[in-house]
Amino acid sequence: MDRQSTILRAAKPTLDEGLAFARYLDQAAEGFFRFMLGRRAGHILATAFLQPDHDLSHQYVTFAEQNSRIVGMVSGYTATQHRRSSFDPVRRAAGRYNLRMEIVLVLCAPLLRIIDSVTDGDFYLQAIAVDKELHGSGVGATLMAAMEEQARAGGSTRLALDVSAKNNRARRFYERRGMAIESQWPRRIPIPGFKLYRMAKVL
Repeated sequence: MDRQSTILRAAKPTLDEGLAFARYLDQAAEGFFRFMLGRRAGHILATAFLQPDHDLSHQYVTFAEQNSRIVGMVSGYTATQHRRSSFDPVRRAAGRYNLRMEIVLVLCAPLLRIIDSVTDGDFYLQAIAVDKELHGSGVGATLMAAMEEQARAGGSTRLALDVSAKNNRARRFYERRGMAIESQWPRRIPIPGFKLYRMAKVL
């Protein structure tokens, strides 16, 4: 299918769309949410997705559809929106599975701090993912363009995101769209097998 057949729309606060969001989010995060939340990760994220005013809310999600089927997702928010966010909806949704989540949050605190830093004026691209069979079809580029337009319309002056240094395909995708590496984490003491790049683009 070609780019012209792709339709973008805002997410709806339903459990089914929450499950679709959870799947794409975990794909974009390379399995981190499944690692943090366990086998119920999809249900936990989908439940939190229904709630407003937090980073994983349906309010900040756009889906791509082809022939009325969801084929991709992008989510992002402004620094102001992020500051109003709370992780409480995920904690409530996790319920008795909280312990695993809290342990992972403590162990990964340095990683989460760098992801958590959204500079004033930036629009933070939290996640973008497309069905694997549609990689290279233009769906991802369409989603990125929509985020840039949304960011400009909201008064943001830059688009920013974090990407694993090992994810060369994603990094090249962002570079082709004008984004450049501005910093890396960790900055001083290396963590074997792990590095994040913060990429940004002036809008």
